[in-house]
Amino acid sequence: MLESVFGINYADFNQFLLKIGTQIVIAIVILVAGFWLTGLMTKGIRRIMMKSDTDPGLTSFLTSFISLASKILVVITAFTQLGIQMTSFITLLGAAGLAIGMAFSGTLSNFAGGVMILVLKPFKVGDMIVTQSAQGKVTEIQIFNTYLMTLDNKVVILPNGPVANGSITNFTKAEKRRVEWTFIWNMEQMFTK
Repeated sequence: MLESVFGINYADFNQFLLKIGTQIVIAIVILVAGFWLTGLMTKGIRRIMMKSDTDPGLTSFLTSFISLASKILVVITAFTQLGIQMTSFITLLGAAGLAIGMAFSGTLSNFAGGVMILVLKPFKVGDMIVTQSAQGKVTEIQIFNTYLMTLDNKVVILPNGPVANGSITNFTKAEKRRVEWTFIWNMEQMFTK
């Protein structure tokens, strides 16, 4: 029937379906196993970094970056298993990345600022800082934003680009701090009573 209508041999069609089915099953196994191994690897790296007293902000940033990069590699490997040529796709992805990068230049500035904050460490989670006219305790340093808790219990979310490029006053970096107090002594009131 297939041969008379479509000009396809039944045995060749079955062999084609078996080949495609096998490739799809292998691609699904690669995706499931790859995502599972990525999760294990991310948890292991996070545990190692926590035991070595690495800055929590740097730990969060590196584990999320490694997880994302690993998942992209797993998806590319699965597509390659399906027989899809990835060289043109990767070229297209690179060109799209350049265009998106130019469109999101502010976001990339915040990303670069986050990397600078995590590497140079002008402050860390738990420090009391003043930056961008906001004062508070640093509660979280993410890839794009830094979170401050103000003295009156407000959460201030600051983009990392301006924070990294602006001035930062860190009150907790040094062990000791000089405090100046001014006393006004009124001699007249003291003697008139």
